[in-house]
Amino acid sequence: MGADPASVAFDTLQSAKSQNADVVIIDTAGRLHNKANLMAELSKIKRVMEKVVPDAPHEILLVLDGSTGQNAFEQAKQFSQATDINALAVTKLDGTAKGGVVIGISDQMKIPVKYIGVGEKMEDLQLFDRKEFVDSLFSE
Repeated sequence: MGADPASVAFDTLQSAKSQNADVVIIDTAGRLHNKANLMAELSKIKRVMEKVVPDAPHEILLVLDGSTGQNAFEQAKQFSQATDINALAVTKLDGTAKGGVVIGISDQMKIPVKYIGVGEKMEDLQLFDRKEFVDSLFSE
């Protein structure tokens, strides 16, 4: 608590590297795209990680709330200016939200959708199936 997020990421990678870990997950959740200092921290975290593992991070997954509509596009735009997003996850697709805006985000920003969330259980996080997703947009 109270530590600099970039320092935590640096220490985590160093520890993982010394233990020959295959995977490290750094969760930067809770950042608001309209808070410049938090967005700048994302860029710093990435730069610090590259000092430990030159090509890190290997995946930057942006998680978007499927119920936010067009605001999701602005979020994706702001986050992509701060760091190199290479995959999307869309959550809260279990209610009335259809998450259709994600098609535009993925297309315009050339970022593939990797996961969708359709509930709160572990099995509710699913690999994205584009055909099934499009079909669900037009189903009754």
